[in-house]
Amino acid sequence: MTGSTEMTGGAEASGGVESSERAEEGRCVIVTGAGSGIGLAVTERLRRRGDRVLAVDLHPEAVGGETLAADLTTRAGNRAAVDTALERFGRIDAVVAGAGFQHVESIRDFDPDAWDGLLGILLTSPFLLAKYAWEALEAAPGGGRFVVIASAHSLTASPFKSGYVSAKHGVVGLVRTIALEGADVGICATALCPAYVRTPLVEKQIDDQARTHGMSADEVVAKVMLERQAVKRLIEPAEVAAAVEFLLTPAGRAFTGAALPMDQGWTAQ
Repeated sequence: MTGSTEMTGGAEASGGVESSERAEEGRCVIVTGAGSGIGLAVTERLRRRGDRVLAVDLHPEAVGGETLAADLTTRAGNRAAVDTALERFGRIDAVVAGAGFQHVESIRDFDPDAWDGLLGILLTSPFLLAKYAWEALEAAPGGGRFVVIASAHSLTASPFKSGYVSAKHGVVGLVRTIALEGADVGICATALCPAYVRTPLVEKQIDDQARTHGMSADEVVAKVMLERQAVKRLIEPAEVAAAVEFLLTPAGRAFTGAALPMDQGWTAQ
């Protein structure tokens, strides 16, 4: 497939930001983890702006529209996401990798199967999506975009989350590598690193942490989850979706290779 006309930043040189913005209209996007939480909020926001979104999840029924049920811990599931988007849309302009789960347990007791699953969904899946979608992203008008919903745990660590923290640190390295290899062909990659977001995943973590630490749910939120944040509140999924939307705009190109904290001051300490 031919390379993008954006491979040397040509939008600004040849037609200014307005021409690049026209290329960004009506994009075709894959969003994984779209069945709930951040992925659902991203899907709904991008669809409202006129993008065609393939919503990929183990259980995407709640999303509606163009969906695909796929197990992203497998190569076949990731290949199916890319192939289905190309079949239905004819092109792929952006991938937003947001699928994931959490497992809270000490390293001594950590279930190796949970470790394999975490690395599979949080690190290997974004790698496979980038690999399989690479040629399509090269050909995207305005340049292809790859956004990973990483985590504040990509930048710091917490006890009892060895699998999640390790995978999230690794995916930042993947994003940086995609940015370097994609620079000459117009592919930009960014890791967005939010702190705790009000999602079903976090609600489950509250229960898991309460069990691990022997605390009530309220104590876990105040003393464990938000203890290191300067701003003591959960982030809303819509806020993360707004940040993703910005990263897919022409102005977002400059953030390629970056791991952007969205962490209420957590990593400022």
